[in-house]
Parts: sequence; C-alpha cells; structure tokens
Amino acid sequence: MRFAAAGPSAGALWRRALLRAALAPLVVLASIVALAPTADHKYNVYWHGGLFHDDPPRIVPDTLDSLPGYLRNGNFRPLGRMLEKLVDLAAYTLGDFGVPANIGLRLVSIAAAMLLGVATLVLAESVVCRGRLFRAEPSTVAALTPFALAAGLVASGRSSPVVLFGGLYFTTAALVLLAVAAIVRLGRVRVRHLPLLALGGAALAAVNELTYLALPLATVAVVARGRWVPGRRALAALWLGFLPVFGAVRLVIKSYCDTGPCYSASDVALRPASLEAFPVRAIAWLPPLQWQSAIRGGGALSALTLVLALAALAVLARTAQRDLRRLGPVGRPAARALAVVALTLIALGAALASLSADVQQLVAAHRWGQGWRDTAVVAPGGALLLVATAHLARPRRLVLGGLIAVLVAGCAVTATVNKRFRDTVMASPVARLDDRLAQEVADFDPTAAGAARRCALRAEFLAVNPGGARVARRFDTAFDAAARQRAGRPFCPVTGRGQGR
Repeated sequence: MRFAAAGPSAGALWRRALLRAALAPLVVLASIVALAPTADHKYNVYWHGGLFHDDPPRIVPDTLDSLPGYLRNGNFRPLGRMLEKLVDLAAYTLGDFGVPANIGLRLVSIAAAMLLGVATLVLAESVVCRGRLFRAEPSTVAALTPFALAAGLVASGRSSPVVLFGGLYFTTAALVLLAVAAIVRLGRVRVRHLPLLALGGAALAAVNELTYLALPLATVAVVARGRWVPGRRALAALWLGFLPVFGAVRLVIKSYCDTGPCYSASDVALRPASLEAFPVRAIAWLPPLQWQSAIRGGGALSALTLVLALAALAVLARTAQRDLRRLGPVGRPAARALAVVALTLIALGAALASLSADVQQLVAAHRWGQGWRDTAVVAPGGALLLVATAHLARPRRLVLGGLIAVLVAGCAVTATVNKRFRDTVMASPVARLDDRLAQEVADFDPTAAGAARRCALRAEFLAVNPGGARVARRFDTAFDAAARQRAGRPFCPVTGRGQGR
C-alpha cells in the first residue's frame, strides 16, 4: 500500500513534468536568442507590428481582404495568417519594453517551442494513460519526452522553424498535437455538439498545411488506443467539416496554379522526386543529421555553451531521475500505441514535405538533415518514437535513467550547434545590419541626426540586399509602418514614400 506521505502527489509530479517539458526547449534554444531576422522576418515584424500595434482586431478584416490575392498565388490559410500576424505583433510589442524586434522574434519563437514541448508531453500521456488524465501520476514516458524533443530542436538551416517562422509553426504544431490529444480523450459526444465539432474541422482546413495532419493523426490515434467506438462520432463530425473546405480550396488553387505561377513553397509537386524525398524527410528529424546541417561550413564549437547547457539540463534531469520511481509504468500495448502514433506523425510530416518542390531540391542536393516547416511536427514524432521504442523493451528504471542521461547529452550538443549556427549567420554583414535596424526602431530617434542615420541604414540595406525597386518598396512599407507607429513619421524622410506625408 502506498501512503500519501510516501512521496509527491500526482499534481506535483505533473507540475514538474510539464515544467521540464517547457524548460528543456528553452535551454537548447537560448543560444540563438540574438539570431538576426531572416527572409520575410526582416520586413513582416515591422510591417505587421506597425499596422496592428494600436488596433489588434484589425488583423481579422485585413487578412480576409487579402484572401483573393493569396488564393491566386496558390495559398489559403486565413487563420494561419492571423496567427502569423499575432506572432509578429507580439514580437514587435516587446519593443515597448526596450526589446528590439530581432530579440523579440526569438523570444516568441522560444515560447512557442516551449508550448510545443508541453503539447508533445500531453499527447504522449493521452495515448498511454488509461485513466483520467492529470488525476493519476504521469507515466515514465513523461521523464524522457522533454529531452527527446529538445534534442531535435536544431537550427538545421535557414528554412528550419527553429530559424524561420518558429512562432507560427511551433504554435501550429502544438495546436495539432493538443487537438489530437483532446480527440483521443473524448468520450461519447451528444448530437448538439456535432455542429461545433464540424466547425472545428473546417477551422483545421483554414490554418495552414500542418493542421491538415491533425485529423488523419487523430483517426490513427483513436484506433491505436482502442477508442474507435466512443470516438467515431466526433471524428465523423470533424471530417465532415474539414473535407468540404479542404477539397474546395485545393480545387481552386489547382485551377490557379495550372494557369499561372504559384508560390513554390505552396505548390504541390507530385512526381517521382516525391517518392525519393519521402524516406529522406522521414529521417530528417534525427539529431545527428540535423547537427551536421547546423554546422555546415565549419567553424569552432563553443565549449562554454556546452558546459552551460549541460549544467542547466542536469538540474532538469535530476528532477526527472528523482521522479522516476514515482511515475506509472507503461505496458507494451500502450507503448505500441504510442509508437504507432509517432510513426504516423513522422509519415504524415514527411509526406507533406515530399510534395514540396523546395524540399525535393534539398533532397536532390543531399541535404538530408535540412530543416523545413515539417520539422515542427516530425521532431515531436521522432521524440515520441524514441520514447515508445525504449518502453517496448519494458526497461527497468535504472535503464530509463541512463536513457535520460544520453538524451541530456544530445540536448547539450543541440544547444552547442545552435550557437555555432548563430555565430555563422551573425558573421554576415547583412545580419549585423538587420540587428542595427532593429535597434534603430526600438530606440527611435526623432531628431534630424536620427533621420540621417536611418536613411544611411536604408541605403546600406538596399546595397547589400539585391532586388532593386521591389526590395526598396518592401523595406519602405515595413519600416515606415513601424516608424509611423513609433513616432508618427517615416523611417527615412527623404525617400519617395516619406515625402509629402
């Protein structure tokens, strides 16, 4: 008999498990908190921040008004674009507290990765737990999952969500995993709830490509967990809401893409290269492959970063090791169900990526560990697969403790290669210029000297970023929006966009 005084309560064990799930990603991503913005981030954080800082609800009509143009270019994700603008607004708003947008972007991305860590743990426990979630102690899965996920959060190239659009894609992936966890735990639903579920299914078709994976994954998870009978009504309602929106939108997009150019990242390229890309993307989540991508180009690794990461992770690992004897066991049926869910998540993410022409080019160039937006779902899938495989052998708690140590070492390496990637990027004059621009917006100087300094930065930006009038137009649109919000004046008053206003 276990007495109440024998150890921590189930609630305390859950709080520590969830805290580890949030803090492990924070440790491995802290080394890139000062990474300069790249690609569209150079503009969007200032554009969206300046436009919506004083009127956030304006995000909704602004997004709906832009839908026809995006559809013509092969893109439909209205809810996803609203989320993207909210993420940019959050990063920009940190400037009100003296945080430049370059740092704000990374802080928001790290917060989203922490949410993903929590969501991954909740999904894992939703699959293996047979009782009411959060009422009993978590399982031993909870001791390994945070470190398994954090080890896979590698800055493996400029297209990785660790580097680009992390706030958007990590948050989206977390929503997918939490939605699946909720569906798995649903019991029988009443008829009056079916329209709401159908509306939820339609919403999943209007976020972005990652949310397309939620219902296939949920269907497999419900079957794997043996809850098909109570869950089938809810799944049917969700699918009935999802399919009409998804099908109609894909037909419209196909008609546009067949007659004109589409966004290369949005177009579906179903061809032999897709079959070649699938197995590569299915293993692209492996940390050693991603480490190689992160340090491509050579350079020294930081021993200090490795030591600091190990020290921080050791504190988390100690609590996990101490809790192991209090956590619930995981039987082979539950471990098999978790493995099925993990493999399905990996396969769905890899299939999504393999249909992209951009990814097919990465694979053709043998960049196997390169990150892409699918990493946001495949990394959790890989983490759950590692954890499930470990539990299929019914390991003793001593063995699980050793696995925690191995995963912690992997996390420390990930933090170190992330720092190396950050150093490589920041060695570029373009990145250093982007940081100077972020600081100039955060500490806006309304004097004539400030205006001259900003105009000089603008001229330098246009000189190092090819694109001519198109880049100049994007720069002025974005930075003028931020400058007018901050000080009621254009970023550079001697440009064409600034005169006469």
